[in-house]
Amino acid sequence: MTDFQISLLIAGGTILVGVVIFNKWQEYKAKKTVENAFSDGHDDVLLHPDAPASVVQRHEPVFDDAALVEPAVKRDATPVQKDRAATNESAGAAVTDSLGLEADEATHAMDSDAVQDEEVSTPPVTHVRELPVDELIDCVIPLEFDTPIRGEKILGEIAELKYVGKKPVHFIGQSVDGSQDVISIGGAYTTLFAGIQMVSRSGPLNELEYSEFIMKLRGIADNLNAHPDIPDMNKIIVHARELHQFVAEHDAQLSVNVSSNGAPWALNTLLAALEKMGFDQRPDGRLMMPDGDGGSLFTLSTNVDVSEVMTSRLTLLLDVPCVAPSRDSFGAMAACARSLATRLGGTVVDDGNQPISKAALDEIALQVNEFYGAMAEAQIPAGSVRAQRLFS
Repeated sequence: MTDFQISLLIAGGTILVGVVIFNKWQEYKAKKTVENAFSDGHDDVLLHPDAPASVVQRHEPVFDDAALVEPAVKRDATPVQKDRAATNESAGAAVTDSLGLEADEATHAMDSDAVQDEEVSTPPVTHVRELPVDELIDCVIPLEFDTPIRGEKILGEIAELKYVGKKPVHFIGQSVDGSQDVISIGGAYTTLFAGIQMVSRSGPLNELEYSEFIMKLRGIADNLNAHPDIPDMNKIIVHARELHQFVAEHDAQLSVNVSSNGAPWALNTLLAALEKMGFDQRPDGRLMMPDGDGGSLFTLSTNVDVSEVMTSRLTLLLDVPCVAPSRDSFGAMAACARSLATRLGGTVVDDGNQPISKAALDEIALQVNEFYGAMAEAQIPAGSVRAQRLFS
């Protein structure tokens, strides 16, 4: 080997070592950036999932003012009317204040006497249990018995019928006293009600699914000596398509992004910090902010594969019709995005990488409330069992 070749090997090795050292230094700086961002000891509400979370469900934003920049909308929805409850405003203000962000004085400038008067005059809320068979969103078919039948016998016949295609099937029974409930062992029932869901995000109930449902129900009816009352298929299909139109118009998902203003963030340190903030990591890699009742307020994606070590963009996503207005999930998501941008040295942007101002986010929040009003008016309030079933 000549002196020239040896010199080339030495030079190549030196360059390689330099590249490795540089990459390690970049990773170290990215890690320190995240650690410094989350080590200020600030009392962040999102660090405490048990604290009242401000969350808002929303409807697809449509701006008349070109000066406002809206976050990315995954699906279009029609705005509707709804007032924000005072409790939601208080929750939203609590999250904003704890994150160290500017809070709207109107959200917490509440007269205590007025609150007391409201508490006295507000009638008690009656919670009605929602049954799994719902005449508004299901095609419900009654099967009447000549004599009452025990629940265990019915359960044995219906156990296999849970889905037809992608449409879920549910059953309830009517007891001898006329009350309706899920079928249970030990109960006695005079009528069985079978319901197939007419719409989901995958589409409306079609003729093939309806025909298969009826065929299977007739088999159950024969085994139980029941008399099914089968509705006209054409009417059911028309109804399903009308309901699907509502779902399509209100299937709104809102996203806001936090983009790095400089170097990317170290992913392992960032994920650990986000979990301390209260996020739960899901199998698909997204992180979910829980609502405290087993549900989700919004999700967060790092936009990179699990094999990556750094990211320069975070995406927060709200599934608007699936979260109740009382949780002010959009307010919580916007506050979380602004807090992350402040901590990490980033900017809140839309999917086109255009900055989103706080004024624009506030405008969207108003439209979210209108969206909730429309859903409530249609008797499918956001976050309800009906809404969660339809938008599944």
